[in-house]
Amino acid sequence: MSAEVMWAPSAERVAASNLTRFTQQVRAKYAPDLSDRYADLHRWSLAHRGDFWREVWDFCGVTDDRDGVVYAPGDFRSAGWLPNARLNFAENLIGPSPDDAAGFALMANDEAGTDTRMIDRVELRGMALRFAARLMALGVGVGDRVAGLLPNGVEAVAAMLGTTAIGAVWACCSPDFGDAAVVERFGPLAPAVLVTVDGCQYAGKRIDLRGRVAGIQSQLPSLRAVLTPDTDQAGPYPNVPFVRLPFDHPAFVLFSSGTTGPPKGIVHGAGGTLLQHLKEHQLHCDISPADTVFFHTTTGWMMWNWLVSALASKATVVVYDGSPVHPDPAMLWRMQGEQCVTHFGAGARYYAALQKAGVRPADHEVHSLRCLLSTGSPLLPEQFDWVYQHVKPDVHLASISGGSDIVSCFVLGVPTEPVRRGEIQAAGLGMDVQVWDDAGNRVVGEAGELVCASPFPSRPVGFWDDPDGAKYQAAYFDRFPGVWTHGDWATETETGGFVIHGRSDTTLNPGGVRIGTADLYRQVEAFPDVVEALAVPLRRDGDERIVLFVRMQPEQELTPDLVADIKGRLRANCSPRHVPAFVVAAPDFPRTVSGKLSELAVRNAVNGQPVTNAAALANPAALGFFHEWGRAAA
Repeated sequence: MSAEVMWAPSAERVAASNLTRFTQQVRAKYAPDLSDRYADLHRWSLAHRGDFWREVWDFCGVTDDRDGVVYAPGDFRSAGWLPNARLNFAENLIGPSPDDAAGFALMANDEAGTDTRMIDRVELRGMALRFAARLMALGVGVGDRVAGLLPNGVEAVAAMLGTTAIGAVWACCSPDFGDAAVVERFGPLAPAVLVTVDGCQYAGKRIDLRGRVAGIQSQLPSLRAVLTPDTDQAGPYPNVPFVRLPFDHPAFVLFSSGTTGPPKGIVHGAGGTLLQHLKEHQLHCDISPADTVFFHTTTGWMMWNWLVSALASKATVVVYDGSPVHPDPAMLWRMQGEQCVTHFGAGARYYAALQKAGVRPADHEVHSLRCLLSTGSPLLPEQFDWVYQHVKPDVHLASISGGSDIVSCFVLGVPTEPVRRGEIQAAGLGMDVQVWDDAGNRVVGEAGELVCASPFPSRPVGFWDDPDGAKYQAAYFDRFPGVWTHGDWATETETGGFVIHGRSDTTLNPGGVRIGTADLYRQVEAFPDVVEALAVPLRRDGDERIVLFVRMQPEQELTPDLVADIKGRLRANCSPRHVPAFVVAAPDFPRTVSGKLSELAVRNAVNGQPVTNAAALANPAALGFFHEWGRAAA
C-alpha cells in the first residue's frame, strides 16, 4: 500500500518547470518516445550516462573548454567525466566577466536583526578577485590549500570564490568547532593561509575569535599568513584571470562528521561538484534566476557548499550567521517573508523543534515559498503533516539525503511528482540508487543497505593522506565490491520513493531482526515531554537488547507512566521487537562538532568498548553518564 499523497504540483507548475524543459530537450535529441514520467527519464539517464550528463552540462550553461567526450566508462575510481574539459568553479558561480554579473548575489543576515546586507553580483565578483589577488601575492596557487575558520557570511563566500578562482583548494570549519577539532582537520592539509574574522555571534552571545586564532596558528606551521577577507563593496577591481583546470582538479576538502571515527578529509573535484549541484538545483529544486535560496547551515557542513553553488544558477543566496531560534523560534520565518525566500531549507531536527514549540510559520508571510528542503536526519511522517498544516499547503516538500561523501544527494525531491507522506520522492537523475539485502540482491518494500551501483561525477577524487586509496576503498567498496555502499539503512518503496531508517552501522538487531533507529525516534519524540531520543544495543552473553535513552524537556521527569506509554506506543505503532528493554533519562547526548548525535559513541560506551571518535565530539564529557550506566548494567 502506497503512502498518502500530501501534495501534487499543478499542471501549470509542471509545464513551467526546468525539469519539463529538460525532458523535452532529451526527447527531441535522443528519445522521441520518452514519456513525461520522471521514472522513465531516470531510467534513460542511467542507460545513456554520457548523453545525460552532456545535456545537464549544456542545459545549465557551464562555462568551460572541452571536446565531445563526456564519459569514459570504468569503475568508481577510473571512470572519467569530461576527461578533456577545463573549467573553473568560481568562474561558473560569478561569471567569466563583469558583463555576465547582473542582479543580487547575496543577502547577508544575522540573528541580531540588523539591516540585511545586499551584495550584487558585480560587487561579489570584485570581493572574490581582490581576495584572489592577495593570495597570489603570497605565492598561493594551483593545488595550495586555503583554510577558513568562518561563520556563514559574506566573508566566507568571497574567500571560497577567491580561492577556487586561482585553482587553490578550499577547506572550512565553522567557529563552533573547538580548537582541537579545527587543528585535527586542517593540520594534515598543511594550509598556506588561514582565513578568519574577528568574531561572530550565536544565541545572543558575541564570540571573539582573535584569541583562538593565535593558538590555532601556532599549531599550523605551514601557514604563510592569516587573512581577513576585504568585503568593501566599492574596492578596486583587479584583473585576475580564472584558472581553468581539469574536471577532477580538487576544489574542496570536506570532513566527515566524526560519527564513526576520526574525521576523514574528503577531496572533491570542481567539475563533479558543479555538475551535480547544477542538476540538483535546476532539475530537482526548480531553481531559476528569479529565485532566492536559503538553507540554515554552518560553513562546516556540506550544505553550505550546496547552498552557495546556487549562484551558478543565477539565483540570490541568503546567508545567515547565528542561531536559528534566537531571539525566538520564528526568527527565520520573519526573514523568509521579508526577503521573499522561494527555497527554504534546514535540518529535520529544526522542523521537529518548531513543531514541538507550536510554531506556525503560516502565521508569517509565506506567499513566496515554493520549495521547503529538509536533510540531516530522516524527516518523520508527522513532520510532513506539520508542514502541510502549519507552513503552507501548496509547497514542494523536498526531503533530501546524501552527505559530505558526495557533496550532494543520492535521493531527493522531484518538482513534477507528488509528495508522499514520510517518503523522499526519488533517486536523483543519473544516480543508480538501490536498496540491497545482505546477499547483494535488490529489494523493494523491505529495508536494506542503500547503494549506488554505477559511477557518478561527484564521487570523491579521493581522501586526503590516502596515497594508495586503501581508506577510500574500505569506506565505500568493501561491503559490496565495486558498488558504493553509503552506510544508510533504507527502504525503496513500490512507487519509487525512499525511506531512510538511520545509519546501517547503528541499526538495532534484537532477536536477529534489524531495526532502524529513526523508526523508534519518530514514535518517542512525538511525546511532548521528550526533547529527543537515542537508541543503542546492549550486548550481553551473545544477546542484544534495546536501550532507549531520552532527553527530557526542562522541569519534566521520566515517570513510570511515561515509560509505559512509550513502550505501548512502540508496540502498537512499530512491533514488539521495537520495545526497549530499558528506557533511561540522560542529561545530555554526545554530538559531533557538526551537531549530529553520535549513536556509535553511546553504543560503545554502554558496552564497555573504546569510543574511537571521542576527539570528534563537541561535548565528550557527556559520555561519562553512558560509561557509568553501562558499568552498572554489566
